[in-house]
Amino acid sequence: MQPDLGKSLWQVANSFIPYTLLLAAMYFSLGISYWLTLGLAVPAGGFMVRIFIIFHDCGHGSFFKSRRANTILGFIAGVITFTPYHHWTHKHAIHHATSGDLDRRGMGDIWTLTVKEYLGLSKRERFTYHLFRNPFVMLLIGPVYMFLFYNRFVTGKASAQERHYVYATNLGILALATAVSALIGIEAYLLIQLPVITLGGIAGVWLFYVQHQFDGVYWERNAEWDYQQAAIHGSSFYKLPKVLQWFSGNIGFHHVHHLSSRIPNYHLESCHKEVPVFKNIKPLSMADSLKCIKHRLWDEENNRLVGYDNVNV
Repeated sequence: MQPDLGKSLWQVANSFIPYTLLLAAMYFSLGISYWLTLGLAVPAGGFMVRIFIIFHDCGHGSFFKSRRANTILGFIAGVITFTPYHHWTHKHAIHHATSGDLDRRGMGDIWTLTVKEYLGLSKRERFTYHLFRNPFVMLLIGPVYMFLFYNRFVTGKASAQERHYVYATNLGILALATAVSALIGIEAYLLIQLPVITLGGIAGVWLFYVQHQFDGVYWERNAEWDYQQAAIHGSSFYKLPKVLQWFSGNIGFHHVHHLSSRIPNYHLESCHKEVPVFKNIKPLSMADSLKCIKHRLWDEENNRLVGYDNVNV
């Protein structure tokens, strides 16, 4: 399905405008109670996730037909979500091309070892892996580190264009932060922005985690790896309540997105309903998704994700 200009513009309006208004409300709430400010940070974080989905679609070239329009809006959304557009887009494209391939892990995915690899680690290496996969670190500290610090630097073999856009994004963030701080004060800016980016980041990383770390997920060695199988069975159908589905830009239909990343987020649900191959996809409920947190390693012998307690050390 092709981008619909009207739907895209409406999504921009119903995402960016409420987000801005909520930030303004958070500022005025500072004079009443910071608990009220933190309460408002919850929906603001939700809108940040929604803006990130727009950023994500722009990176896939699926939000507008115009490449230039995607780049401009993607850059703006990247400044708001603290994510460099071109650099992230390149890494994310690699993720799509290698998702579920055990021999091509390490780019745009969550660090996941096989049982055999884990057993071959030293004690120090195991400690590092345990620390990374600890839910508190991975889902709470990790998102803050990634959006505020990790995204400020170029990683891997980045092109000159990617490097320039990382620097441009950093300058954009600095300019916006400076302008807002000059208007309301740096303390107020931090009291507003930090909880929003924290909550939005946590929600975003959680969504990414359950999209590829669930019971029945597809992983294969490169020789047996199949793109279509990886897309349909290596990406979850995360069935969320309608309000959360709206805030997350239908990204729960991740199996559809991975099969065809050029489909705009607002068409994903209809594609899921209309395409016969998706009818037998088992949905992942919110309750079942919480069980995914126990997954730590990939068991190649049994083709499933397991916890440490399933490993004979």
